[in-house]
Amino acid sequence: MNLPNKLTIFRIILIPFFILILAAPIFSGSVTIAGTVIGNARWVATIIFIVASLTDFLDGQIARRRHLVTNFGKFADPLADKMLVMTAFIFLVEIGEVPAWVIAIIVCRELAVTGLRLIIVENNGAVIAAAWPGKIKTTTQMLAIILLFLNNVFFAAINFPLDQIMLYTCLFFTIYSGIDYFVQNRSVFADSF
Repeated sequence: MNLPNKLTIFRIILIPFFILILAAPIFSGSVTIAGTVIGNARWVATIIFIVASLTDFLDGQIARRRHLVTNFGKFADPLADKMLVMTAFIFLVEIGEVPAWVIAIIVCRELAVTGLRLIIVENNGAVIAAAWPGKIKTTTQMLAIILLFLNNVFFAAINFPLDQIMLYTCLFFTIYSGIDYFVQNRSVFADSF
């Protein structure tokens, strides 16, 4: 197994630890950073999320630079991203940081695109790598999640809702990239209409 695929698997392995930190009463108390109070479980979970997110950036960079792109990587990398991001968003709904309707749209898009990817693989055996709109979507989702878990640290003190701006930016790119993915692969459904 090559290094990019190991990084992807490592990201998947971090998800249960992320869940455990948020779900179990392991870390109580809070810290104050730049005038913003952040629960200990939230900042510890955010560090895990950041490490996992960095592996997403690294695995792709290494795979492309060293010509180590594999079908496993094309499949597992976006799956690991979805698992990580969806887990974080579900916890953000639970703690009241984001509206459920926003996350419902994001989850529906992710399921639809995953289904389309499966149909494409079934029809021609090719695994489609993520396009730029999907990469922007993933980046904005990860930035929104970090800011939301950290109570908009550094920006809350100046009353600038960067966490909410990033949330709705990621929602826009989630919808846009989903539509783009279906438009780019519309030939899959050519025999259906």
